[in-house]
Amino acid sequence: LLLELYFINFLIFLQGICVLEVMQKHMLILLLFYYFKSYYFRVLIYFSVKLNTMNENNKTLSSDFILTGLFTQSKASGFLFSVICAIFFMAMVANGVMIFLVHTDPHLHTPMYFLLGHLSFIDMMYISTTVPKMLVDYLVGKGTISFVACTAQYFLYMGFVGAEFFLLGLMAYDRYVAICHPLRYPVLMSRRVCWMILASSWFGGALDSFLLTPITMSLPFCASHEINHFFCEAPTMLRLACGDKAAYETVMYICCVTMLLIPFSVVIASYSRILITVQQMKSAEGKKKAFVTCSSHMIVVTLFYGAALYMYMLPQAYHTPIKDKVFSAFYTIVTPLLNPLIYSLRNRDVAGALKRVMAR
Repeated sequence: LLLELYFINFLIFLQGICVLEVMQKHMLILLLFYYFKSYYFRVLIYFSVKLNTMNENNKTLSSDFILTGLFTQSKASGFLFSVICAIFFMAMVANGVMIFLVHTDPHLHTPMYFLLGHLSFIDMMYISTTVPKMLVDYLVGKGTISFVACTAQYFLYMGFVGAEFFLLGLMAYDRYVAICHPLRYPVLMSRRVCWMILASSWFGGALDSFLLTPITMSLPFCASHEINHFFCEAPTMLRLACGDKAAYETVMYICCVTMLLIPFSVVIASYSRILITVQQMKSAEGKKKAFVTCSSHMIVVTLFYGAALYMYMLPQAYHTPIKDKVFSAFYTIVTPLLNPLIYSLRNRDVAGALKRVMAR
């Protein structure tokens, strides 16, 4: 347990580094945020353990959970393990390269690429909260995870994914300004506005984890502690709970819908105005340029939001363990790899920056 607490503090420190990217000029705010989050998390762990210990109907004395993972005992499990290892490695490298190019190439020092660099950073962080644990479990032959570690994983995962939800939604505003108000773009997307977008994204992600983690992890887990999933995620954790779960499910559903609909509504509103503007364009070249400008972002939003909407907005009655694993694997493992590839393959600026770096 002591080692797990040290590991949790390390993960919280990593998330503090994420906020440092946003709060470089506000060190006092960063320190307050970090210590508040550390204290909050310790209190959350204490009361969550107490609630599960005091539950009179609890049939299992062990507080450990067992993750079944993505890998079955079939012959294809080794191949699947190799594929996921490759995806994880390529996702880390591709997002790392994107961050490096954005910071080093002067041609990419624009608001859009500034936000893309932080999107890649979030992708690297949230894929690291789930995949390494899953791969290690396969190698050691068991998927045991303690209640404390499960809470830590859920807490950090919800924070990073929530931040990506809000950042993708607010990036639609950048596309709206670029197409509908190109002459005012330097003013409407100033450095200050970009920092405000990032701060709002991290605040939304932190609020997401602060609200949903205590709701989920304070449930009375009195059934089997076997999680038919590869990490601790809300829908699968709800299946393990016993007793009357209606109130928990209602509160969680409202929180998830709210967190999803806020950025999604920004995307819909922004692209509605973009479509109206594009329809009024007389130049075919202008329409083509507008389409190229928005297509990469729309592909990423569709892939990420589509899978997440299924996981968190579809009622529990329509969920199955197999579907949950497939959709979760798609937006937690595959999407972090696709994001930098989509933006680099469909973007001449990124490709040009990569060529300039390779030519040095």
